[in-house]
Amino acid sequence: MGTFELLQMGFGYVFEPSMFIMVVIAIVLGTVFGALPGVSATMAVALGLTFTYTMEPVPAIVFLTAIYCSSITGGSITAILFKIPGVPSSAPTTFDGYPMAQRGEAGKALGVALLASAIGGLVSALAMFLLSGPLTAAALQFGPADLFAITFMGLSILTCLDGDHILTTIISGLIGLLLACVGQDKMYAVQRLTYGSQQLLAGIEMIPVLIGLFAVTEVFKQTNSKKKRMTAEDGITGGKVDTKMPSLKELWQIKWTMVRCSVIGTLVGILPGAGATIASFLCYTMENKISKYPEKWGTGIIDGIAASEASNNAATGGAMVPLLALGIPGGNAAAVMMSALTLKGVQMGPLLLTNQPEYLSATFASMIVTNILMVIVAIGIAKVFAQILAIPYYYLGPIIVMLALIGSYANQMSIADVQIMVLAGVLGIVVKACHFNSAAIVLGLVLGSMCESNFSRAYLMSRANIGQMFSPVVNPIAFVVIIFCIIMLVTPIVMPLIKKAKKAK
Repeated sequence: MGTFELLQMGFGYVFEPSMFIMVVIAIVLGTVFGALPGVSATMAVALGLTFTYTMEPVPAIVFLTAIYCSSITGGSITAILFKIPGVPSSAPTTFDGYPMAQRGEAGKALGVALLASAIGGLVSALAMFLLSGPLTAAALQFGPADLFAITFMGLSILTCLDGDHILTTIISGLIGLLLACVGQDKMYAVQRLTYGSQQLLAGIEMIPVLIGLFAVTEVFKQTNSKKKRMTAEDGITGGKVDTKMPSLKELWQIKWTMVRCSVIGTLVGILPGAGATIASFLCYTMENKISKYPEKWGTGIIDGIAASEASNNAATGGAMVPLLALGIPGGNAAAVMMSALTLKGVQMGPLLLTNQPEYLSATFASMIVTNILMVIVAIGIAKVFAQILAIPYYYLGPIIVMLALIGSYANQMSIADVQIMVLAGVLGIVVKACHFNSAAIVLGLVLGSMCESNFSRAYLMSRANIGQMFSPVVNPIAFVVIIFCIIMLVTPIVMPLIKKAKKAK
């Protein structure tokens, strides 16, 4: 079947009146699920499963794809307005989105987030449709050593997160890695740092830590601020909420940022287990390093929002590539979708593209329509969302804490997660007081378990030979990536010394 026939088939499915209405409903549900603290994209798809039990396979995959894409975008709403990442991949969005909201530019921040999300989603959908076969074949060449090297590359950006405080940033990353070690070792079933607690056997969940470090810490900070108490009756922005959307000139200035992050986010999404969170952190740091004004990052600029949101939405299409082409889910949400389709008798794998191409065409059409409609619908309500910032903080603060408690508990219906969230909030206060880096802690926690598991498998496969693990002959990809990681780690430390030596001469 040719490309044109596939496109015609896919859009024919999506633009059926009943199917189109269903896609719109899925977009609304996904955006709401994504915006709720603690409801990750995976949980959003899982909640959407209940609506698909009576559906045929094609409508089911269209519905779930729409929820998946829109939930990632929905996470940016609370990230910008409340500094609560609705989904973990929206954590870098808080770095620039929340400062913009505090300046009264919530509408502009939301507009950039929505448009960047749409562009990232459209690029990844196109890549999924055209390059499913070749990209999946390339991803299959990655063994445990290669996956460890790529995950370690995510950790190596620690030295780039805050160039002025490299030591404290590295220490923060090590704290995150320490938290990732809590629980039962997946390879040898040894309990580590659990102190006899059964609830910690599965490890420390990322979502309660995210909510605690970002949301609870911010509430404590605002509550303790005399300036905020004096202007509490006027709301966070003094009652003056600028809901102006970004101009064409501003969007043109970040066009290459969105394009680069869309491409990289798609590639990261294809790698099994990588996902949107790694993509957003990686692209945010990369764009920071190549920016003409890196000192402005983290103070509230649209470049940071565009980098984070374009990359994490691009990862959604990337995650669908191995799912449709090989039956290997590229992420947790894709795994939930796979289980739903398997229950309906769909055989995922290479033969799917040959025997049942309607699934690829329907998924592609659903992603295209979702990313376009998502912007149109969300732009219409962006001003309404931005008005939330005019609520006095003595009302807004307790509401944020309540949402944080609900989000942490709803993650696994565990009171232990609520306790972890509270402790993470206290840790966040200590982190700020000691000038450590919250983002580095999150990065270490997110990547720690993946880094450890891939290293353990590669170490066993190489028979405890580190040299063989990263041999340019045996694992050339891992060798190149590790060399790149070493350069990234050393450069920020060596360059100031070289400059100092030149000045001394």
